[in-house]
Amino acid sequence: MNEFRPFRQSDAARIGHIAKRKANGSPFPRITIALAIVAAIVAVPSHFTDVSELRFPLEVAAVALLASVLTGSGFSLLRWAVTLLAAAMLFLKLADIGTGTAFQRPFNPYLDLKILTDGWNLLSGAVGVTEAVGIICVGLLAWLIVAAVLYWLLGGFRGLSCGARRISLRASGAVLLIGLVALVVQTLDRRSLGVEAHAASYFVNRVTMVKQSIADLARFEEELRQDPVSAGPHFSALAGTDVVLVFIESYGRSAIEDPRYAARVGSRLASVEKEIGAVGLQARSGWLTSPTVGGISWLAHGTLLSGLWVDNQGRYDRLITSERKSLNNLFRSSGWRTTAVMPAITLDWSEAGYFGYDSIHAAAGLGYRGKPFNWVTMPDQFTLEAFERLERQARDERGHKPVMAEMALISSHAPWTPIPSLIPWDKVGDGAAFNSQAESGDPPSVVWADPNRVRAQYLTAIDYTLETLGSYMARYGRNTLFILLGDHQPASIVTGEGASRDVPMHIVTGNPDLLKRLDGWNWQKGMLPQPSTPVYRMDEFRRKLVESFD
Repeated sequence: MNEFRPFRQSDAARIGHIAKRKANGSPFPRITIALAIVAAIVAVPSHFTDVSELRFPLEVAAVALLASVLTGSGFSLLRWAVTLLAAAMLFLKLADIGTGTAFQRPFNPYLDLKILTDGWNLLSGAVGVTEAVGIICVGLLAWLIVAAVLYWLLGGFRGLSCGARRISLRASGAVLLIGLVALVVQTLDRRSLGVEAHAASYFVNRVTMVKQSIADLARFEEELRQDPVSAGPHFSALAGTDVVLVFIESYGRSAIEDPRYAARVGSRLASVEKEIGAVGLQARSGWLTSPTVGGISWLAHGTLLSGLWVDNQGRYDRLITSERKSLNNLFRSSGWRTTAVMPAITLDWSEAGYFGYDSIHAAAGLGYRGKPFNWVTMPDQFTLEAFERLERQARDERGHKPVMAEMALISSHAPWTPIPSLIPWDKVGDGAAFNSQAESGDPPSVVWADPNRVRAQYLTAIDYTLETLGSYMARYGRNTLFILLGDHQPASIVTGEGASRDVPMHIVTGNPDLLKRLDGWNWQKGMLPQPSTPVYRMDEFRRKLVESFD
């Protein structure tokens, strides 16, 4: 005989929980998607190019095991921890993709915050401000949505029944145990068995990167105290000679040696050599290794001018507060008037005080009244003509000292559209003559939709700058030592993966005795350096120039 049992409140709760679980369906699809998202974030490397690089992340099995065991506040803590760590890892990997594409290196949280501004300038210049804002907003929104969805999906573990929880616990435990054994065997005999504990090592490596950066800055303090170049005066062999040092944006070794660009650039350099030779100028050419690639040009400027290897923002920030004498300052203390011609500088340039300029001609002070070429404020031809007008013609009228000028030409800066063309020098005027050119060509959003178009535009921009410099030197090269060099290689979309960090340098003058002083460098005669031409690090140039012309 069945005994009557009264209906209890706990029975109602249990029935309600069962009914709710049936209404929501099985939690396993939700859990599976959550673990798949974690696996994708953890397993896919930021430099992913090959399916063979994929490894099964043991962290997924560990998360499933803990989520199957923990309940209450313990599970809530795990859920938040997994979500936040996965979101942080996703952010860092996206940052790795950005710095990897632009600068061919991983993102450094300690040093790279400043380049966010420069990344914005590059992106907005390439695709437009509105499009850039849209891309950033969509990216941030997508990142937040992934984190929110992952948090919600992980809640599926709360819906597991006792039986399902036991199944999940056993399955995840077995996978974790097998994976750990495979990982140990893989470590011992160096064979890949397709497993990896990636998340922990990823965060450890990032922390190690920060610690190494801090230690590197400590070493840099010691380097700042050691200078093989005395205070001077120097450059006695250059007495009375103007020195014009020109950085050519994104002019790298690939422009000369990559088969996609070599024919046109080689032909242009031969044409420049012939043009300057007709007025009695000669050249020596070689290679320097830049501390940067794809951007952050000021690291190359700081390295060349200080004689120190400045390959990150921390070193640069410390350099410009130091007493280390720049190359500009060495010329200044040796009797030259020093000037900077910087058409890309549109805001306050606080670090200029370190370099030791008697005058600074930023974008607003060059007198350009034409339209900008997208991000590029003015064409290189106008910049060169403005330098002649503001410094050398003024010197001839007022009887100034010889000039040592540092100049940064920017027509070959991304996004490489529109690209100017050379006009007669006497037509340059206030720059309005370039307006039709500034309005020509496709917008960046069209050009950058096709990598082949990007490379073609880059080639045309480099060709224009070299042509302009050849014409300029032939016209204004009397009693001048020209030092022309690239600041860095362009981004990997132009060079391909694994390109060197070398850039060309050309030293041009009409005084053969000055070029003879470079014989010890073993550089190539003419404008085209050869593959076998010696390569020097960019930080060696300051010392070698002082030794050669003292």
